[in-house]
Amino acid sequence: MAQTGERGHFGYRDVPVDEKQALVDDVFHSVAQRYDLMNDLMSGGLHRAWKDVLVTAVNPPKNDRPFAVLDLAGGTGDIAFRLVAAGGSGTHVTVLDINRNMLDVGRARAAERGLDDAVTFVHGNAETLPFPGGHFDAVTIAFGIRNVPRIEAALAEAFRVLRIGGHFLCLEFSTVDVPGFAALYDFYSFNAIPALGRAVAGDAEAYRYLVESIRRFPRPDAFAEMMRTAGFRQVSFQRMSGGVVALHSGWRL
Repeated sequence: MAQTGERGHFGYRDVPVDEKQALVDDVFHSVAQRYDLMNDLMSGGLHRAWKDVLVTAVNPPKNDRPFAVLDLAGGTGDIAFRLVAAGGSGTHVTVLDINRNMLDVGRARAAERGLDDAVTFVHGNAETLPFPGGHFDAVTIAFGIRNVPRIEAALAEAFRVLRIGGHFLCLEFSTVDVPGFAALYDFYSFNAIPALGRAVAGDAEAYRYLVESIRRFPRPDAFAEMMRTAGFRQVSFQRMSGGVVALHSGWRL
């Protein structure tokens, strides 16, 4: 991933890294209202199972012991609501997202579910978190890290706000290495997904970007090394669905 002052990538288009955030914002402003529906359609519902694996790995306590989770880039509240349902009364999730449209969707859904006290929504940037160090028991991010312009900065911030013994979990699309399946996956990604985006969310280009951003994301072993550089220990990853996604895990020890 490009450092400050170098050139980064927006899909397969080269853009200055400082401009990438504005382009990402445009994508998610466009698709916020249909984002979770599109996740169902694009993955055939598999994203639900992947997210369940993430929540199981967080393992929030089932009692009233205070347990604070920060969910990055989780504006619609999908991961937060799953974590609250899995934990006890002491579980509280703070959702941080840079996109106000996504946060508006999440706040409305939290109100519908009566979860205003269990989930807090914060507008902010994953690269400069507005929280003190050692504040959270767990930090999660699902399908969001690849859209952060400076991934190294976001990892360093996630490490900073974790308590000693805290757990970082990142669910992200990964690299399909299965012969035959990889070609089929590419064909589906670059043809069917933009068409779905046009039909359902009214924006094919946004979903073409999302597909391209997946191909730009580091391979699992390279991302694991980035996590170690940020300070995480006992770093590991678990591939799922033939490598379509991977769950990355690291601890602040």
